[in-house]
Amino acid sequence: MPKAIDDWQGARSDSAAQPQMRTHVKSVSAFRALYEYAGPYRLTFLGVIGCTLLAIAADLLQPYLVKIVIDDHLMAGSQDYGTMLVIAGVYLALALGGLLFTYLQNNLLQFAAQSIIAAIRKRIFRHIMSQSMSYFNRVPSGSLITHVSSDTEALSAFFSQVLLSLLRDGMTLVFIVAVMFKLDVTLTLYCLCLLPVIALIAVSFRSYIRRTYQMARTNLSRLIAFTAENLAGMGLIQAFHQEKEQQSQFLVRNRAYFKANIREVRSNVLFNRSYEILGNLAVAFVTWLGGKAVLGGGIELGVLYAFITYIRQFFQPINNITQQWNTLQSANVSASRIWGIFATEPEVKDAPEPVVPDESQVKGKLDFERITFGYAPDQPVIRDVSLQVRPGEMIGIVGTTGAGKSSLIGLMCRFYDVWSGNVRIDGTDVRDIPQQKLQRMIGLVQQEPYLFSGSIVDNVRLFDESIPREEAVAACRLVGADALIRRMKDGYDTRLTDRGSGLSAGERQLISFARIVVFKPKILILDEATANLDSHTEQLLQSALNYVSRGRTTLVIAHRLSTVMHADRILVMKAGQIVEQGKHAELLARRGYYEELYRHSQGRHTG
Repeated sequence: MPKAIDDWQGARSDSAAQPQMRTHVKSVSAFRALYEYAGPYRLTFLGVIGCTLLAIAADLLQPYLVKIVIDDHLMAGSQDYGTMLVIAGVYLALALGGLLFTYLQNNLLQFAAQSIIAAIRKRIFRHIMSQSMSYFNRVPSGSLITHVSSDTEALSAFFSQVLLSLLRDGMTLVFIVAVMFKLDVTLTLYCLCLLPVIALIAVSFRSYIRRTYQMARTNLSRLIAFTAENLAGMGLIQAFHQEKEQQSQFLVRNRAYFKANIREVRSNVLFNRSYEILGNLAVAFVTWLGGKAVLGGGIELGVLYAFITYIRQFFQPINNITQQWNTLQSANVSASRIWGIFATEPEVKDAPEPVVPDESQVKGKLDFERITFGYAPDQPVIRDVSLQVRPGEMIGIVGTTGAGKSSLIGLMCRFYDVWSGNVRIDGTDVRDIPQQKLQRMIGLVQQEPYLFSGSIVDNVRLFDESIPREEAVAACRLVGADALIRRMKDGYDTRLTDRGSGLSAGERQLISFARIVVFKPKILILDEATANLDSHTEQLLQSALNYVSRGRTTLVIAHRLSTVMHADRILVMKAGQIVEQGKHAELLARRGYYEELYRHSQGRHTG
């Protein structure tokens, strides 16, 4: 088992890496789309640029003021202390101004960036929610969570780090070079001879740092995936006493991530120290060259001081810009992933000219007309099935696993579309009914009812504040859930977490039945709703089912034949077809496939 897990993890990591190889082509269009999101915040970005310019100007003027004091006052022997006091005041004002404009720059940029990211995150969630069930069968939920969280955070880092660095550090370099040329052209040209060396270091380190970054991220992904898988399969691990084996597998991945992380840290430290050494050498060079010029009378001492200050500031912006390469790469990949999601169209769409039925007039007549459907091409799971259900009729659907029972229900709810034939409600093809209206017409209770984080009353009315609390409470009373809810500490205000942990399977099902009463669908579907319940709880739910099914067309999928014995009609499915139908007694009398299922359910076998 550990070897299989290990192989699967490696394959999943390799497959996760493959989209990154294909994102380069998409990246340009992705950032162009990102630019469209930035459109409404043009004035804000102009404010960021303005504040950045003022903050840079305030910082770079400070050494120039010191140069004036040195050359025009100290070296000249001036006793004009008033002027120097004014210059000191201007210096202080520039320092405070730089602080103020930097604060405004960061706040404006973060406001625009977080507004854009919030809009993108909202669109991702809305787009994912619009996808068909087939999409969720193909795409792992962990991948979608990554898109909503990690990928949007990577885009946020693009604004808060990369864009800010390009604006601030890029303009700082331009201003520094301009001021240095104004101070002394010859000394500036000597300093610019260092640019090829800087470029060589940047190019040499860039690919190496990128490889170390990708290695660390890959090992982290494998570590997280392995941990998540073990937590999900903890019962199996403990049942087979695999704790030590899985711990050793975890240590291997943890050690690999540790080594990759250390390598990444070392490469960043080496890169930063290289720039630091180069900066110190540049200062020494300027001091030696400028010192000779000062002694020879070629330049003033204040000019040399300003030059030394500017050359020290010259390397920091370059270092900052270069360090943003990994963040830019990550944002690049994330943007392509996100816009790849946006490019995915749902397979099930509303008709161009939908038919909107009057919900009060829906009777619940169902017609399945020669439908064929499958999840994979050329592998149908339902074959040429026809079925008519009268309004208010209760239909039981039985058969072995894989017979096509749940697929039949999925087509009626329009989780998928048929390959051929059609499904009609009151004579209207479900493909012509808007999905939102269709879902309000059909109430679905599944084998594992899903409860959200929140109070019990909010779970009953699914957070729809337009439904009065009293109506939700009355629904619970009608299905027999009121007594057990009132025994809880906070009654209907008891907050549920982790899919309703703390409630039994039967209690969760009763709450899901109460939802049916609240939302009043005309058609009710129970998909194995009593499969995992004990006989006492099943009887409790059976009485709740008898209530909620009154006046509704009801389809009940069941493994336990006792659940559907009293249905108006029972459909027996086998290999994607309806092979028998009729009442319980009629089907037993035929001594066919249903009788065989019944005997198996009773623990008896045909001879």
